[in-house]
Amino acid sequence: MSDSVGDRWVVVGLDNGGNANNATVLDSAGGFLVEGLLESPSRVKEGPTVAVESLAEAFDNVLATTGVPRAAVRAVGLDTPGPASADGVISTKGSTNFVDPAWRGFDVRGALEARLGMPVVYNNDGNAAALYAHHVHFGLMGASRSSVSAIVGTGLGGGVIEAGRIVSGAAGMAGELGHVHIPMEGLLDGDQATPSCNCGFFGDAESVASLTGIERNLLPHWLAKYPDHPLAAEGSVATAAKLVRGLGEAGDPLAVKIFEQQATALGRLFTIAANFTDPDAYFVGGGVVQASAAFGQWFLEVVRKNTNLREEQQKVAAFALVPDLDMAGARGAALAARQSLPRTTT
Repeated sequence: MSDSVGDRWVVVGLDNGGNANNATVLDSAGGFLVEGLLESPSRVKEGPTVAVESLAEAFDNVLATTGVPRAAVRAVGLDTPGPASADGVISTKGSTNFVDPAWRGFDVRGALEARLGMPVVYNNDGNAAALYAHHVHFGLMGASRSSVSAIVGTGLGGGVIEAGRIVSGAAGMAGELGHVHIPMEGLLDGDQATPSCNCGFFGDAESVASLTGIERNLLPHWLAKYPDHPLAAEGSVATAAKLVRGLGEAGDPLAVKIFEQQATALGRLFTIAANFTDPDAYFVGGGVVQASAAFGQWFLEVVRKNTNLREEQQKVAAFALVPDLDMAGARGAALAARQSLPRTTT
């Protein structure tokens, strides 16, 4: 970490999660001043008033840690889990992370901007991670490239980047890849029921490629096929679902079946993306690919094999894992804040 940035300006990135806020600083030379996680409690379950104050504390903490004066900050990038509007208004239906009723329809971007007294640029966490992956992969060529990212977590996040910038859409809902319907024929086992999603859809990508998808749809089916499997003895399906990744790394047949279905689902999702955006790169992130390097590369290869590209697209498209996923949200949020600044900023 840097002790001082002298007269250089900076932007701050704040990644808000269900349990923790992570923060970083991006300086005017394009360098991140925080190497690893710099976390503090997010307190989102206590409602928006407490949570916004916690974000302000994370902001103050990252400046103190890096030795950056407040006057040097030109803007703040904020990301949160969705769903939320392009302006950072949390869905009126709430969400998995924002369960307190006071969050429904709450303008988290505006509230933090008022609290800090400086511009705040908002994106959802999937878009922020997608922007960071794009930036790392393409470097100086990023402004002339496009990409699509899928981030497998509790749900399935994602992002679409065009010409180096996030495509947010009219209502801020662009890049909600998890709720795109994908073909199920050939993906599901012979007697496997069409998977359902928490959003009310059946057969969307998140219903398969997410931790919720494992718990709700995939694991119950495969446990019926493997009744003597050790996971059948777990106290709950939710507990068992969290153990699947480790078993997958070890080559457990049941776990491998589950991850093959998830990777196939992502390949089919990317096939749809190929016909809408024809991106230069497809990125995959999430806990499943943060396992061992070998397992992550195996998973990515299954995704690639199930992405049906035309010959012309195969010659130019890249497939890669989202790097530094723990930092991707905060760093992507900072990059978005930097992009929002006037070109005359020095």
